[in-house]
Amino acid sequence: MSKTEPISTDALSVRPQRPGQLAWRRFRSNRWAWTGGIYAVVVTLVIVLALPFSLSWFDVQDVAGAVRHQPTFYQVVDYALGEPALRDHPLGRYFVWAGPAVHHLAAWWGYDQVGRSLLFRCLLGFVVSLAVGLGAALMAMTIGVGWGATAALAGGKLDLIMMRIVDILYGLPYILMVILLRVALEAPLVGLFGGHGQLANVALLIIAVGAVSWLTMARVIRGQVLSLRERPFIEAARATGAGGFYILSRHLLPNLVGPIVVHATLVIPQAVLQESFLSFLGIGVQPPIPSLGCLAADGLEAVNTFVGYWWLIVFPCLLLVATLLALNFLGDGLRDAFDPKSRAAQLV
Repeated sequence: MSKTEPISTDALSVRPQRPGQLAWRRFRSNRWAWTGGIYAVVVTLVIVLALPFSLSWFDVQDVAGAVRHQPTFYQVVDYALGEPALRDHPLGRYFVWAGPAVHHLAAWWGYDQVGRSLLFRCLLGFVVSLAVGLGAALMAMTIGVGWGATAALAGGKLDLIMMRIVDILYGLPYILMVILLRVALEAPLVGLFGGHGQLANVALLIIAVGAVSWLTMARVIRGQVLSLRERPFIEAARATGAGGFYILSRHLLPNLVGPIVVHATLVIPQAVLQESFLSFLGIGVQPPIPSLGCLAADGLEAVNTFVGYWWLIVFPCLLLVATLLALNFLGDGLRDAFDPKSRAAQLV
């Protein structure tokens, strides 16, 4: 008589994976999302390490020797021109030792029409464009989540009125709204920043882009809340006497983290593109502060049929396109990771 083999308890004690673990597993299997994430991390590190140099040398001019000088691996502008500005920077004393070596990099992407390093201007322009994108995404997330959740929880006439306002704003051209906000808020913001018109202009652009980017977020959050508010755990919370704010903060928002994060990552490249387009038209970031849109506009003016200064438009546009693609890949990967119903998530 043969003995029956005992069933191993290890095979029965398989712990179910948490939603966060499943999302990480799906995200990890998406190569394009990984590519976008690695690009974002590497570029962010480069930008942060080079920020003292880009802030010190983005406006240093050498009209005599570097006007529209083509890209080269040899030093063109004298290092001494930007050294005082680097020493005056709060972190400059930590980077003075690397100044001469890093200054050789200034010539790698060539120089613009007044002898300024295109590399340092692109690095600072990337910071400005990304700051506008992040600020607009944060503003869109705050307004959109609050607006959509309030409309869904209130219901009735208030929901109807709030969503009709969203529909009306959808019908207005966003360039018109940006111009109106610029006219209305420019003087108060300049006074708030103590007369610093450049900082006020960047803050105004963040507000203007964020004010037209929250509409889709509001619709997405409203739809999610409408589907969640009929769940048994929401009805149980109401039965215990919980108010609307308590239900929103303790029960709804934890279940909305996935859609909020996904949509925020998709808003950032959209806001960066809008900032670049507005700066390209001349109503965005104003000189001498660079942005990727301003640099592309300057490069387009330098391209003509007689002499083509190709580097002035190629490098800013390549940086802008690579950034937008990486952010879109990252956003799509997060969307597939947090949405189990998507086709990409089902294939994992």
